[in-house]
Formats: sequence, C-alpha cells, structure tokens
Amino acid sequence: MSEATNPQSVRLAVAQTPVREDPRDVDALRESGRQVRALMHEASTRGARIVHFPEGAICSPHKLVMSADGPDLVGPADWDRCQWPVLQAELTAIAGLARELRLWTVIASVHRLTGSNRPHNSLYVVSDRGEVVTRYDERLLSNTKVSYMYSPGVSPVTFDIDGVRFGCLLGMEIHYPELFAEYERLDVDCVLFSTTGVSPGNAAAQAQGHAAVNSYWVSFSVPAEHSATAPSGVIAPNGDWFERCPADGSPSVAVVNLDDSSEAAAESVAHARPWRRESRAGVYTGHQVTDPRSEDRTAAF
Repeated sequence: MSEATNPQSVRLAVAQTPVREDPRDVDALRESGRQVRALMHEASTRGARIVHFPEGAICSPHKLVMSADGPDLVGPADWDRCQWPVLQAELTAIAGLARELRLWTVIASVHRLTGSNRPHNSLYVVSDRGEVVTRYDERLLSNTKVSYMYSPGVSPVTFDIDGVRFGCLLGMEIHYPELFAEYERLDVDCVLFSTTGVSPGNAAAQAQGHAAVNSYWVSFSVPAEHSATAPSGVIAPNGDWFERCPADGSPSVAVVNLDDSSEAAAESVAHARPWRRESRAGVYTGHQVTDPRSEDRTAAF
C-alpha cells in the first residue's frame, strides 16, 4: 500500500469500550464480551473489514486487585484469581463472531503461559475466518507490570489484509518512538495502538507525532472512560485526526477508509516517507565538501 503507484484501501473501525479491572468478576467479564461483540456487529454493519479494540477490552487486571500483598500494597500478581475459563469463553465467542461476520478483529487480553510463568499482556489478531493468526505481546512494560504482573514480549508483529500491512503496539509503548520507527522500517501502512492510558491526552498528542514522523496511519484505541479528553480515533499520515469516536463516554466505533490516495495521506505517503528513507540512506554524502572554513568551527563570520 505504501507504494504511491498502487494504493490499496481497507475500511477500519476503531473502538472505545468500558474497561473493567477485576478478573474475578464473572458477570463483568461476560458484560465486557457482550459489549465487544455488540461493537463488532456495529462495525460490520458500517462496512468495516477490521475492528480494533483498546487494551483491557475484556479486562485490565488492576495491580492492587491482583496483588498477593494487597489490597493496599502492590506485590506479585496472583493469577489464580483470574477466571480463566470465563475469559477463554468470551474470547472464543468473539472469534466465532469474527468468522460469522467475516470481520478481522484485534482484541486485547491477558495471554496465559505455562507453569509459574507470568502471562503476556497481548493483542490477538483474529482473522475473518475466526482464527488467531498472530499475537502481539507488549514489550516495553511499566515498572509495575514487569516487576509484578507480566512477562514481556520479544518482537514486533505485522499482518496484511488486502494488501495493507498493519503493526501492533500496546500499553505504554506510545512513549517509545523507536518502536514506531521500527514499524516504518517494516513497511507498515497502519499501526494499531491500544492502551488503558492514565494520561490519554498526552498519549493522543504523541500518537499524532508518530503518525506524522513516520507518514503512516495510526489507530488509537482507548477506554470509553477517557473519551472526554482523548476519544479513540484514527490519525492520518499527515498527523491530523481523520475520524474520532464521541467524547461522551459511550461505547462506540469510528469507521474510516485507510486510503493512501486520500488528501490526508497522499502527500505524506508519496513524498515525505520516501524522502526520509532516501536521506537516511546517505543521499547527502555526494554533496558534502572539503573546505577549511567548513572544518574550522571557530572561523570568524
């Protein structure tokens, strides 16, 4: 898609949902799953090919709820408190609906490992056949997450839909520009970023910067609770917001066509991104000169 001569387009829905923090609460887990599936139906009705959900869309386990030393102290997470069978049932139902609707679904959840290993904080990529085709695990975790809660991931993840390449980031990784630059080198057209975000306004501004610097689309998915200051939305390759969810706290989706030939994308994708790649590849070397006044940095005016 990033080739200006052959633009592709995919219709993307980005969601904002209420985030619940207690994985022991069976009713809350089931309600989260029901809400996700309701928004999947809405996205499908509006013609989306892929829908993207925030971190904690089913549950974002709170550090004090999970703490073996809690509820007043943060300590090692006791993952036996999680209702794993209920969580798995909700994810299975989501995958089944993805198959029924023929809708790619990117859904965040805790990914259980074996034995005493802590789980990953993850984004599952479920295809329109209802299959998990890949999974992104948060790599650069907060101090609390890595000390007490999760095992970090180890690699970037990309996947393609109809000629459009996506990459995934999660949690607090908005603060690491090198991760966004890595996806530019991997030739992605859109980064899907999911967070629970304690300062979503700041994160939203950073997301705009990453989109503009790398000249690709960024899908920014946050909990509905943060919508008053930073609703979920999609940022175009020029760094401008292309579409956003309502700022009223409601569960909702914003639906856009990721089209590199659009006015918001064409200039950045066709010119800015290729030029930055060329400049980094050494285009300036042939224009550098040997000159004593250049080498003498204390030369008079």
